[in-house]
Amino acid sequence: MTQTAVQPTATGGQEFVLVVDSLVRRFGDLTAVDGVSFTVAPGETYGLLGPNGAGKTTTISMVAGLLEADEGSVTVMGQQMGPKKVAPKRHLGLVPQDLAIYPDLSARENLNFFGKLQGLTGGELKSRVGQVLELTGLTDRAKGPTKDFSGGMKRRLNIGIGLLHKPTLLILDEPTVGVDPQSRNAILESVEALADEGMAVIYTTHYMEEAERLCDRIGIIDSGTLQAEGTRDELIRLTGGVDNIELSGSGDTTTAAEALLRLDSVAQANPERGHLQLTVHDAPTAVAQIVTTATSSGMQLSDVQISRPNLESVFLHLTGKALRD
Repeated sequence: MTQTAVQPTATGGQEFVLVVDSLVRRFGDLTAVDGVSFTVAPGETYGLLGPNGAGKTTTISMVAGLLEADEGSVTVMGQQMGPKKVAPKRHLGLVPQDLAIYPDLSARENLNFFGKLQGLTGGELKSRVGQVLELTGLTDRAKGPTKDFSGGMKRRLNIGIGLLHKPTLLILDEPTVGVDPQSRNAILESVEALADEGMAVIYTTHYMEEAERLCDRIGIIDSGTLQAEGTRDELIRLTGGVDNIELSGSGDTTTAAEALLRLDSVAQANPERGHLQLTVHDAPTAVAQIVTTATSSGMQLSDVQISRPNLESVFLHLTGKALRD
């Protein structure tokens, strides 16, 4: 599905938390963001997937009101967003790519400081700090200076600061860059929990597997343009929705290929010495019949491998380059 401008309506009469309409941002002769539009509903995690330099951070900087758009508009909870707008920013929690914590303060002291900036006081502040420390897995390290934290712990605290005031929309810009696998998984679990509680989330990443795990809908962005958006399955269908099966073994691969092409599920069959490369529809359902047909046609199979298209395949299909190029 190609990118089109969106209107501030939602299914079921439910208003969108965020409406981004035809955003454009230029830096001199460079158009960093070119006509980007999308919406985010309550409880939805919307992913912006693209390589470094694709325009993700510039887009969310305009969404958060840190950067003025040259064209287009951003509406948060029905309120127009911009650098001079205060009211809509109260609905936002922004977790920037660069760490925004004080290294000589403890985790608890950092949270208390930023909580007061967000208008929290007294018992409410104390309660929220405790809840955020638990959510981010930092309760046992709440008192030590954060300069002694690992990169992953600092990232988790960075996220916690953005959550203190219970924002309606949380914006996470590449939150797992440079962290260890354990901390990365903890961050992803935290994001999943927030969405389950009804928080709207924008998640920018160049990690395909994170987008596939977390995001209800994904916008694929490259060179400042939203190339396509939709659910994972909707995006996969842009590639034709076919799977690949590789049959390895010995015997008559040519005869087996001819027999397999008579199956409705098989679109292509390319025989090679000791291998048979198949393009099929719905490989998990078709594989049993394919194996039976191949063996009854003279192949002795030693291995069967299935590979299904993923978001990397979609990105390559749309842009002609790999996601990490």
